[in-house]
Amino acid sequence: MAYLFHQDELPKLISVVPGRERVFFVNKELAGMDDMLAGIMRYAKGAASPYHLHENCEHFYSMIEGSATVETQDGVRNVKAGDLVFIPAEDKHRLRATEPLFYFEFQAPNRFKTVILEGTEDDLRWERVDGKIWVQS
Repeated sequence: MAYLFHQDELPKLISVVPGRERVFFVNKELAGMDDMLAGIMRYAKGAASPYHLHENCEHFYSMIEGSATVETQDGVRNVKAGDLVFIPAEDKHRLRATEPLFYFEFQAPNRFKTVILEGTEDDLRWERVDGKIWVQS
């Protein structure tokens, strides 16, 4: 069975730490499986993820609009619309928007643990627009 969604019909998740929002279109809740996690992300200028890693999970970003920096153990690189970023499992990383940013994110499998290296537990807390709280594992 194929699924077709419009982003405005799906739950929007707003980060407890201001400046980030996400809309998943593939997750356990929507597709009934946890082999992958996929969705769109929006960052306000200056918004950033914590410096972190994912145990047991590769992921990539496809930059659609805007620009950012990606910080890894190898340093900081600039990325912009059209760039693709692949992050292997256990690689330390952070994404910071240098202007408003819109990108696609894909993670697999969706059975992972996020380890925050710089930041707080609030960096993993997201509020659904309908008022429910979703905590990233």
